[in-house]
Amino acid sequence: MLKIKDILVNHYTEPLGYDLENHLRIEFSTETNQKAGDVQKRLTINAYKPVYDSQWQQYNNNYFDLELELKPRTRYEITIFLKDNNTQTCKNSFFETGKMNEPFTAEWIGNQNKDIQNTLLKKSIDITKKVVNARLYISGLGVYEAFLNKKKIGNEFLAPGVTAYDKLVQIQTYDVTAMLAVKSQQELLISLGDGWYKGNFGFDGGKGCIYGDQQMAIAELHIDYDDGSSQVINTDTSWKTTAGKITKSAIYYGEDFDATKKIIDWQQAIILQHSKEILHDRLSLPLKTKEYLPVKEIIHTPKGETVLDFGQNHAGWPEFYNHESAGKEIDLQMGEILQDGNFYRDNLRQARAAFHYISNGKQKWIRPHFTYYGYRYVKVSGNSHPLRKDDFRAAVIYSDLEITGNIKTTNAKVNRLFQNVLWSQKSNFFDVPTDCPQRDERLGWSGDADIFANTAILNMNAYSFFKKYAKDMKIEQAAHQGMLTMYAPAMGNDNGGAAIWGDAATVIPWTAYQATSDPAILRQNYSSMKAWVDWVGHATTIQNLWTGCFQFGDWLSLDGENPAIPSGKTDEDYIASIYYAYSSWIVAQAARILGNTADAQEYDRQAQAIKKAIRDEFITKNGRLAIDTQTAYALALHFDLVPEKQKKRVVNDLVQRLKKDHNHLQTGFIGTPFICQVLSENGEHKLATQIFLNEDFPSWLYEVNLGATTIWERWNSVLPDGSMNPEGMNSLNHYSIGAIMQWVYQQVLGLRKQTNGYQNVLFAPQFDYRFKKISGHYHSSYGDLKMAYQLETDTQHTIKVNLRIPFGQKVTVKLPRVKDKVEINGKRAYLPLELTNGDFTISYVPENSYIEYYNINMPVKLIMGDPELVKQLRPINTVFDFLQDPDNLKKFGENSMVELNSLLPFINISDEDFNQIKKILDTTPVTSERKFLNERRSL
Repeated sequence: MLKIKDILVNHYTEPLGYDLENHLRIEFSTETNQKAGDVQKRLTINAYKPVYDSQWQQYNNNYFDLELELKPRTRYEITIFLKDNNTQTCKNSFFETGKMNEPFTAEWIGNQNKDIQNTLLKKSIDITKKVVNARLYISGLGVYEAFLNKKKIGNEFLAPGVTAYDKLVQIQTYDVTAMLAVKSQQELLISLGDGWYKGNFGFDGGKGCIYGDQQMAIAELHIDYDDGSSQVINTDTSWKTTAGKITKSAIYYGEDFDATKKIIDWQQAIILQHSKEILHDRLSLPLKTKEYLPVKEIIHTPKGETVLDFGQNHAGWPEFYNHESAGKEIDLQMGEILQDGNFYRDNLRQARAAFHYISNGKQKWIRPHFTYYGYRYVKVSGNSHPLRKDDFRAAVIYSDLEITGNIKTTNAKVNRLFQNVLWSQKSNFFDVPTDCPQRDERLGWSGDADIFANTAILNMNAYSFFKKYAKDMKIEQAAHQGMLTMYAPAMGNDNGGAAIWGDAATVIPWTAYQATSDPAILRQNYSSMKAWVDWVGHATTIQNLWTGCFQFGDWLSLDGENPAIPSGKTDEDYIASIYYAYSSWIVAQAARILGNTADAQEYDRQAQAIKKAIRDEFITKNGRLAIDTQTAYALALHFDLVPEKQKKRVVNDLVQRLKKDHNHLQTGFIGTPFICQVLSENGEHKLATQIFLNEDFPSWLYEVNLGATTIWERWNSVLPDGSMNPEGMNSLNHYSIGAIMQWVYQQVLGLRKQTNGYQNVLFAPQFDYRFKKISGHYHSSYGDLKMAYQLETDTQHTIKVNLRIPFGQKVTVKLPRVKDKVEINGKRAYLPLELTNGDFTISYVPENSYIEYYNINMPVKLIMGDPELVKQLRPINTVFDFLQDPDNLKKFGENSMVELNSLLPFINISDEDFNQIKKILDTTPVTSERKFLNERRSL
């Protein structure tokens, strides 16, 4: 059996009108029971005639990478062939170019009245012959929808997407052949709204007309007929224009729609002298309705409000089936949370976030057009009929991204956390990676995207999404002498140049490259990656460190001495200098990949010089850090600031710091992604798992316990009593601290490392008794790698691991506590295993079981929480009577028995008592394990 599956062209499926840069990377996945060495591959490309043939070549990877001079508005048919000794197969796909560098013959057109909120533009077309091919090349400012005979063209919304519209306006290409199949008079209509271009937008309440003050559109409709003739219909003065039924719309404002408004007073459109040089084939994935959510509950609040609960915080808009009579006005307001059981929207700040609809009496589905919302709850008012669940639905809208990864455990709260991370990514991967989808912000904050990028590209195939965002960053850097603004597009704000936020210029292209081994994003952004590092070198006040600039620090950390200052306790120059070194190192790696040896050597030297300066400034020769914070230790370990011989010292110092903090996080945006990683990588996986599974504040599961369905901006955006944090800045849909998912994928599930776009994978899970059963998968361009394991499957403590490996991928397997051989598919073998495509079951009995027992060094609060155990221990020593006092347990519960004996003079535990206590502890499974063992016995 030999079968070709998913074919991707530059990471798109059958791309139509995308910017392909005359450089193709065509990837495919394969199903077969053959080994890669027995298979050959071949690619042919045709455009009316053959234009490329790779010839037969050995299958060494799953892609073809080639430069090809492409022509505008041309469909290219591609065929991938595979053969082995017995079989040959093939699969077809295509891509089609857009306008490329072909000049527009159409003109930008609009209405005389700049203040119209919904400009309509229309053109009548007579189709008298059979249409064999028709393409619409179109863009609009601010946002648009296009219609043929009142049917919407395409299934995307808010086109042309978010860009710096003074530098780049994207062209959308639509295949409208089927829509023009009937010979008749047709009407092409374009409807425009203000969007990000003209509407109120930006930080601190926003401002209007950031990029322009008039709605406009440009379009070319190319039609080919069956008699060989063709026709081009351009936007020009032959078009008509008037005002539509949307009386006001903006991203933060929402939309007002008057269905009773008569569409009259059509007049001649005017040509607008707006640049065509900024028009560019699309990079953006389309914004689509990816799914619908039903109403979970209709709530009647204590204040007498009627509120719909969709059960899930998300981004998009609500839609409803109209039953109201003509002239009746319906209002929908969006919110993320209830307060005291009532509708609440104060955390949206100045964003109105509403939809106002005036009915024309027609029964049909109604939706907004030129806005979007972040919400779970919708307050409905103005209705004259009782609301029905089936008359409402929530359209979940985000960039058209394929979900590639997932993890499932036996812990429902952890599974909910994973879903929360994914939902926050869905909500904020909205053409650019936004910080939040609900309040008066929704900006492409670069720092948030930087720290979440590794998790993002595991959850979703985000390469093309990040490549477009990298273009946005490149545009802003070019306008700011290499400095990256705080968000991209900058929306008229020239502030920026801070560590992590600015380092997105290097980190995001590098992360996307690492996940795919596709250097296209490095080719696109190399000059701006280099420009960013060079800008830092000019901006700093001390050579080889980064000082003297505004910094965000460890944003929203909990260890700051002044709670009103969210940058935390970790020295800002320390953080900044580490990222200066890291970005320099990335530039060196990118230069090497792109063949620029001189740059590679220069930036390697620079990275090493910066690291040395950091060590000299912040680390003693014996490995003591000058900054005693969780984030400082985590960064030192993650970025290899300390030599191998001093790592143990720094790890111990981190463990002690965590102990002082009661083994709870104090980290902000910067430290949070790394803290569990460095613990697991340095022999402290059990502690990392404990921190991950904490349920009280601050922790990931704290918000799950309070009913969160997305990730919050703050650790405590909602207080334990359910009230909103009075500090403000409380987005309940903010993916940043969801970056912990990378640790779960890599350390817990076992997807530890990969090279060459997942051609080579190291599967090396770290087991922990609290995760006895895990399953997950990651779908790369090679196919879906499925991983699962179960600990303690029988009384012999047998571990079972299941792997399903796609063709072309090689998986190296390393497993913990293996004393000799393992059994794989019924045969004995030594580790590490080298596995290729197929299904594999691995089992072994570990050297030590994964049943957790009490021990003398654990916090006494854990011991005292087990009444059965305490009953056995109390007769041995009076310390257990002392600890039964809740006040004493609160004061000393984090200490171990050993520590209490040395710290408190009135505690006296003899060696004989210690031996008795230890014997009982060492043979008593912890409470959760006793429950597990009882359940296993019953089975």
